[in-house]
Amino acid sequence: MSPLKSNDEGFTGLEAAIVLIAFVVVAAVFSYVVLGAGFFTTQKAQQTVHTSVEQSSSTLEIVGNVYGTGGGNGGSGSTIQFVNFSMELAPGGTPIDFSKVVMVFSNATTLETLSAQSTAANVIVQNPTSGGWSITGVQNSPSTPTSILLQPNEQFQISCEPSGQIPANDVFTIEVRPSVGAAFSITRTAPAAIYAVNTLY
Repeated sequence: MSPLKSNDEGFTGLEAAIVLIAFVVVAAVFSYVVLGAGFFTTQKAQQTVHTSVEQSSSTLEIVGNVYGTGGGNGGSGSTIQFVNFSMELAPGGTPIDFSKVVMVFSNATTLETLSAQSTAANVIVQNPTSGGWSITGVQNSPSTPTSILLQPNEQFQISCEPSGQIPANDVFTIEVRPSVGAAFSITRTAPAAIYAVNTLY
């Protein structure tokens, strides 16, 4: 009588298939996790780059000249009272809420944060008071009534009046600081002879 022998040859292929499927499933899950982490990291890096560019680049620019007004008749004691200029968004710039803009006046002896006098309810103020700044005019406004949000193709005419008036030959800087983006600096020199209207360079 022949002894009974166990024969497992029929199970070898099935076991190999199970092991192969297990490896494939583990590899697929692992690759999915790695790819997902890679995509997430790429998106975060892209978002960081965009945010950095937005924060480091100025979205404002000057339109035309900068004028000093309120001076005298060219005499030695004449001073500039108002500094007037127009601003618009730089190409590709995002709208800027001017209710959150800070303006700082500085020269060799003074550092002063000017107070905003234009508000959402009263956008246009003809002349700011001493130590303040205001929007004195709006051009190409896409909204009616005019808002304090500077939008593409729109221009704000701005007037600043430092507490101390600007004497002849004085070098001064007005720094415009929006809530998003780099500050925009305007550095000019008062002329030697100051008149009622002066182009500042």
